[in-house]
Amino acid sequence: MKNQQLKHFVQVAQGKEPAELVLKQGRVFQSFTGEFITADIAIQDGRVAGVGEYTGREEINLDGKYVTPGFVDGHVHIESSMLSPLEFARAVVPQGTTTVITDPHEIANVAGAAGIRYMMQAAGQLPLNTYFMLPSCVPSTGLEDSGATLTAADLAPFLQEPHVLGLAEMMNAEGVLTGDTAVYDKLTMAQPLHVEGHAPGLMGKALMGYAAAGVSSDHECVTREEAEARLRAGMYLEIREGSAAHNLAALLPLINEYTAPFCFFVTDDRHPADLLREGHINSIVRQAIAAGLPVAQAINMATLHAARYFSLRDLGVIAPHYRGDLLVFEDLETWRPSLVFKDGRLVASEGKLSISLPATDTSSVASSVHLPPLGPKDLALPLRGDTAHVIGLVPHQIVTKHLVMSVRTEHGCAVSDPEHDILKLAVFERHQASGHAGIGLLQGFGLQRGAIASTVAHDSHNLIVTGASDADMLLAVHEIERMQGGLAIVSDGQVLGSLPLPIAGLMSEQPAAEVATAVARLEDIARGLGVAEFYDPFLTLAFLSLPVIPELKLTDRGLVDVNAFRLIAVGSEG
Repeated sequence: MKNQQLKHFVQVAQGKEPAELVLKQGRVFQSFTGEFITADIAIQDGRVAGVGEYTGREEINLDGKYVTPGFVDGHVHIESSMLSPLEFARAVVPQGTTTVITDPHEIANVAGAAGIRYMMQAAGQLPLNTYFMLPSCVPSTGLEDSGATLTAADLAPFLQEPHVLGLAEMMNAEGVLTGDTAVYDKLTMAQPLHVEGHAPGLMGKALMGYAAAGVSSDHECVTREEAEARLRAGMYLEIREGSAAHNLAALLPLINEYTAPFCFFVTDDRHPADLLREGHINSIVRQAIAAGLPVAQAINMATLHAARYFSLRDLGVIAPHYRGDLLVFEDLETWRPSLVFKDGRLVASEGKLSISLPATDTSSVASSVHLPPLGPKDLALPLRGDTAHVIGLVPHQIVTKHLVMSVRTEHGCAVSDPEHDILKLAVFERHQASGHAGIGLLQGFGLQRGAIASTVAHDSHNLIVTGASDADMLLAVHEIERMQGGLAIVSDGQVLGSLPLPIAGLMSEQPAAEVATAVARLEDIARGLGVAEFYDPFLTLAFLSLPVIPELKLTDRGLVDVNAFRLIAVGSEG
């Protein structure tokens, strides 16, 4: 605030001048004391001027409704919602999320710096505080080809942007521990900003080394032991409850008066149907309280603790000089706000956004699927014998098993064998039309006929396809190419359903409800073709190409033994 504006603000805080807006007689949550008090909230210039008894030029009587700070998602990939930033905001702001800290590494893997700039531009006019952590690993490893490679020199200019808070999830833990020069260029570039972690399973002295490099949080903990180890290493714990990974129940038992201030909630990845059906951060608050977490701790973990970690000093508290990001609840059971205020302005009411949002030019991140001509030979998988390394799915998990098993062959090549639940799996490089392709085998998916393809394939987001026949796999690939990105299901030479994702092959410009309906229809089709009930067809497919999650994955370079961190031949003799 400028001099005179601040002086007037202080007069309003003292009750000597009327406020622009006063929310009357609410039960106001006090973050520092963990209590609700009945009071008015005076709002001036988009900020809270005072809590007590006030008059305003505009007044809204809350009649004893509960008021909390706006919720914060401490780590999210907006692209993983398959929604544009505009439609993402339209979905989550009415649920009470007023701040997100996002890592745009999905779109950065497709479009590089242009992808990051698009996300920043798109977020600029939204009623949602959108802060950015710069992608640390594009590509995530050297075992795949992405659409860009971002070095420290490429990322450094973004550090001047006011909404950039540091370096996003450092997935290359091995590079941190072994002193990889490119990794350390990024770590030192980010000083003294925040560096988020991504180190599943890392423990002991290796964890000490990881934290010593300045990594100060982690969202990949799946057990209490992992979580406690991070807290003991001085790292904040990001408790994740998304669409793919559900860690809340396992980690809640370690929350107490000592640990809670160093824990906060994140979604990481949440799909449109889950956003609409369950909610966003509000759903985690609801689940946590239902599981026994005290209300005050749950609210602070959804607000203040993330704000503190990221040094967002004017967020997460309803008190003088904090931003007027406020949620009004009828009760403390449903946790769906009836009113949402952003910077003191009413932006959502009864679950719907009440303001219009400007569109963003997407031309810089469109037309992102580039493939050479593909034919049957491009799916051939020669084997010397009939034994192969096969990716084995694990129900409800994104980790896989490394199987060695007998497979069906024809003319010296492995083929899909749906009778024994073994499918061919392929990943085609789709950014530069290089012709790079990895062909492997997948067990456990359940598909009996047809093929499923997607350009949502973490982290490099190449085109991934699995199927019971090569002909249907090729048709699915060609449908994806025609749409310039998206999801597709085919069977017996017919396209049964598809969802275009024209923004980098990752996001739709359609509203969340329409995307959710389209995805649900595709899931129904997939179930009809045999996909097992305990696998989300496209979510499962999306993680089969991620070479940092054990044990066996497939990239456009080939089959990856994640534990050994190397490419291996599909044939068991490899």
